Amino acid sequence: MYAYPISLSHDPATDSWMAASRDLPLMHSVGSSIEEALHEAAFGLVTAIAIEVDERRPIPTGSPLEQGEYLVRVPVLVAMKAALHNAMIETGTRKADLARKLGQKPPQIDRLLDVEHSSRIETVELALRELNRSATLTITVS
Repeated sequence: MYAYPISLSHDPATDSWMAASRDLPLMHSVGSSIEEALHEAAFGLVTAIAIEVDERRPIPTGSPLEQGEYLVRVPVLVAMKAALHNAMIETGTRKADLARKLGQKPPQIDRLLDVEHSSRIETVELALRELNRSATLTITVS
């Protein structure tokens, strides 16, 4: 979940690799190698998710891979914040409502939803529970 297929294309003029995501069309990144382009794509995904949150649009969780694509996961905290954002949309919960439920001030909820802010994972988990959601973590060998 919150792992995105990334397509790469090579630009011979600059000898660089461009990354794009069909799930998050605002995401674009570049690298001098395939590895670097995929590494940069992770940052690009976070930025694209931040834009979707700012625009109050639902965040897709990621489509199945198609031939020639690479799977790039966002950091766990970013995935949890994206899930919280989606849960708020699904339940019609406003920031002020969540702030009241958590006993926090609205600016704290803004930071909680900011995918580039380093929130405590426990706080995001608590907010998800308030919206009848839970988070699980799976560790795999890659």
